[in-house]
Amino acid sequence: INSNNENSSLFSNLNSKIDIKIKKFFIDETYFTKNLNAVLNFKKNEISNLKLKSVFPNGKKINLSIKTNDKNEKITNLSTDYPKPLIKRYDFIKGFEEGYLVYQSVKKNGISNSLLTIDNFKVKEVPVFAKILSLASLQGIADLLTGEGIRFTDLEMKFSNDKQLTTIDEMYAIGPAVSILMDGYIESKKLVSLRGTLVPATTINRS
Repeated sequence: INSNNENSSLFSNLNSKIDIKIKKFFIDETYFTKNLNAVLNFKKNEISNLKLKSVFPNGKKINLSIKTNDKNEKITNLSTDYPKPLIKRYDFIKGFEEGYLVYQSVKKNGISNSLLTIDNFKVKEVPVFAKILSLASLQGIADLLTGEGIRFTDLEMKFSNDKQLTTIDEMYAIGPAVSILMDGYIESKKLVSLRGTLVPATTINRS
């Protein structure tokens, strides 16, 4: 399960349909979903099609689907109105709350092109320079004083993956206090190179 080698498998040539029903599925030591139902179709050890749905204890839902089309493209769609348990896996993001997450990806010949969008969320812990710039707006001062975090209305990230290299073509986040625009690349376990602009989100900057 933890292998980075996509060709690793317990089976030599698995071609099967598998139905899965799990009453309680743990994402990590804290968060879990209930009544997970999934149907997987395997062809030559790879998932060709998948439909998964589950619900969090608070009633929020998560849905995942994978389809393989006639062009041998693997299309993945993930959506949830409770993204916090998924975002929590990334250590550099602290205090993420609320939001609606949609992830779409098309993969072919080992290369995937993806789009991630998150709407209406807030982050309690952000870099110090972001907090300083957020003071340029009255909304930013209110967010920081109440301790609720800095709110963003939109986040969109377009990126591609080729083995151990992730290339971020464009990432932007817009909020009433701060806006961010960034691009760059991440080489797994070696290098992170990101550059961009962070500005107080006045009406002109948001436009």
